[in-house]
Amino acid sequence: MSHLATAEAMIAAYNAQDADLYVSYMTDDACEAGYRGAVVREGKEGTRTGLAAAFAKWPENHAEIREKQEIGNYVLFREYVTRGPASDGSELVEPFEVIAVYSFEGGKCSRVEFIR
Repeated sequence: MSHLATAEAMIAAYNAQDADLYVSYMTDDACEAGYRGAVVREGKEGTRTGLAAAFAKWPENHAEIREKQEIGNYVLFREYVTRGPASDGSELVEPFEVIAVYSFEGGKCSRVEFIR
């Protein structure tokens, strides 16, 4: 599977709110982070539990890929994310755009960085 196809499969799993499937495409020590910044979800397990919590809070959460490009061991997506109402009654998050940079080692994603 190409890196682009893997990243697209990760978004499909994200939109299905399937944290287990999402992290199945990642290396064991993968993480999600701000661009060139702090890690927000550490390791495969930290990513899985972090996503599961987000999916529980925003059951209508969805990411739409607006642009995509594969460059070597990287995939870049411009994503449009809508959260929908939060299950805990917290304030509505306005839809937002984000650039996501997926880094690959072998056939697995090793890091996702978000530019927002």
